[in-house]
Amino acid sequence: MGPRIRTLVSFLTPHTPTLVVGLLLGLLANAAGLATPMVTKWVLDSLGGSMAWPLTALVALVVVGAGISLRQWILMGTLAERVILDARVSIIRRYFAATVGDLTRRPSGELVTRATSDTGLLREASSSIVGIVNSSLAMLATLVLMGVLDLVLLGCTLAAVVIVGAIMAALMPTIAKAQEAAQESVGRLGGTLDGALRAIRTVKASRAEARQSERIVADARESAEYSIRAARRTAVVWTIAWSGIQLSVIAILGIGAWRAERGLLEISSLIAFLLYAFQLMGPITELTQNVTALQAGVAAAARIRQIEAIEVEPAPPAAAPAPAAAQPDPAAPILAIRGVTARYTPDTPPAVRDVDLDIPRRGHTALVGPSGAGKTTLFSLMLRFLEPESGELFLDGRPYRTYGHGEVRARLAYVEQETPIVPGTIRDNLLFTHPDATEEELRAVLAAVRLDGKVDALDQGLDTPLTSSAVSGGERQRIALARAILRTPDVLLLDEATAQVDGLTEAALQECVRERAAAGAVVTIAHRLSTVLDADTIVVLEEGRVRAKGTHAELLATDDLYRRLVEALRIAGQAEQDLVPGAV
Repeated sequence: MGPRIRTLVSFLTPHTPTLVVGLLLGLLANAAGLATPMVTKWVLDSLGGSMAWPLTALVALVVVGAGISLRQWILMGTLAERVILDARVSIIRRYFAATVGDLTRRPSGELVTRATSDTGLLREASSSIVGIVNSSLAMLATLVLMGVLDLVLLGCTLAAVVIVGAIMAALMPTIAKAQEAAQESVGRLGGTLDGALRAIRTVKASRAEARQSERIVADARESAEYSIRAARRTAVVWTIAWSGIQLSVIAILGIGAWRAERGLLEISSLIAFLLYAFQLMGPITELTQNVTALQAGVAAAARIRQIEAIEVEPAPPAAAPAPAAAQPDPAAPILAIRGVTARYTPDTPPAVRDVDLDIPRRGHTALVGPSGAGKTTLFSLMLRFLEPESGELFLDGRPYRTYGHGEVRARLAYVEQETPIVPGTIRDNLLFTHPDATEEELRAVLAAVRLDGKVDALDQGLDTPLTSSAVSGGERQRIALARAILRTPDVLLLDEATAQVDGLTEAALQECVRERAAAGAVVTIAHRLSTVLDADTIVVLEEGRVRAKGTHAELLATDDLYRRLVEALRIAGQAEQDLVPGAV
């Protein structure tokens, strides 16, 4: 058994009892079918005498065989859906257990294709192994019974089967390659289309609809070419199989008639042999179908198993030590970074180098610096989206490595710059982090971000479904901020939560941030001058290192880079006010 077949079998192993039952039912159905020509011969031999028992036996075989086949069909169909479900569950859980870096390096459309299209190919393949065993045994038994009737005609049949089988064996590997190439192209198509749809505003604003659609259509055409190639090769196999069977039947009929004419074969035996010849079409057809499905399933299973290469976040420590003191030292930082160097992939330069930073238990810390300075990387380290190459992070004096990922994130809250909404209603989005929050808590945070009036004006209130077009960018930011402050976290991480709001709303949200900074730690990546001015401590980053720390006044007097950054923020802020006054 090759490694690719073993990969497919690994999906079926948990369902071995069902496969065994399906195999036994298939064997019983085949036995009923195999007995039918012999009983037909009995009927013919009984002409002129009592035919009650032969006819009763023939009808019973048909009814029993139909019942067994129905039961097997239902059983194997259910098994196929269970296998698909298991594969999808495995993929989905792997995705959500994966490290952020490894997952985001792959096109999301291709990841979706692995969970939907590829798993669908396991439907026929899941029962193909049972089908191959059943059809092979049925073909062998049919040939044995044909030999009982007439060895000469059996020799003709075997010659035809060997020739057809050799041609099919030579063509089957090409079908597998074509199927795998087709699935790979579907994955590329999904990834390209997903990326284009996510950037549809940019596509239209750039007048690139035709160019982008042609690029995606080219991927679709490539996928169609591979699929057509697979369909052609499958058609060739089927044509050879059917033609070989039909030619065999013609040859058997001619030779059998010649032997019967010379008294070498009874007419009833010739008829029974012909029935077996026609019946042989069933196992050969089923064998061809199952081998074709197996090839597609093997290709799909191999692609699905590639998901196992995605790195997952480690399990939490078996026994994390308890904090040394019941009450933490209020003077000690809530979060400390000591000598941390980190990079996203082994072959890229470090994104941050030898960073030392303390986040006070209370207060507002702003991170500023040019693009690529390491601001977002520090957030990724704090949230354990990225692990340090060297150095250590501490939460409440305990090393990060002694916590599980979930334990760290339970004490932090994060608002992304893009502020994506999750599928569902406004209530679903607000309850995403704390699903047990009360109605009063929800109303309080909506009021804090100045969204209570907007929600009250909606017909369905909190139960209004959200889509990306149902709310503005500013409202999306406010919903994300409300979700983050629903229950005051130890550390609130904001990738500039006021970047897309008007001046009045910004002032209200800044007041909300100040209130949270009085109760806990707030760390902001600053894109606006107002955020810098409002911070208790400002950290200037440059080329992955901490260049300077201090208050706005201190840094303005001592650091040239900070002065240039502030001037850039001041110019950008003035441009916003001049160009888009009062815009949300």
